[in-house]
Amino acid sequence: MRKNALVLLVAISVLVSCSKKTHPATSNPPTTSPVITPPPPLGSSPMIVIDEKGQIITSRDNLPDNIASKVDYKKITRSFTPAQRQNLIYRFKMVPPRVLFVPDKLVSKTARGYYCVYKKKFWYWKKEDGLFYLDETYYQ
Repeated sequence: MRKNALVLLVAISVLVSCSKKTHPATSNPPTTSPVITPPPPLGSSPMIVIDEKGQIITSRDNLPDNIASKVDYKKITRSFTPAQRQNLIYRFKMVPPRVLFVPDKLVSKTARGYYCVYKKKFWYWKKEDGLFYLDETYYQ
């Protein structure tokens, strides 16, 4: 009887001690300065050339020479119309940029041409000037 009571007592104490959740104390001291993350290395991600409002984000100086000589900012600086913008927000909960510069290592090729997928949902197609433009099916 004593042996059974002892085994039962040990079993209960094991169950009780295992059921307690212990969390290590974490204390993060408040930071007074914001955390600054360095920009990604050049060529590791697409660069926005023209944003959704038609504003120039990346100047010719930051583009490769062979592309900078072909780019005509007067033709490509257009914003979405209010109806197109509203349609994009309704369908995708955001408005993507209009024109991107994409490094060669991020480009894929099909029979239709060269393309890049931005943020896993927007397809951009390469045009003659070397820049990638948002597929018109998103906003037409």
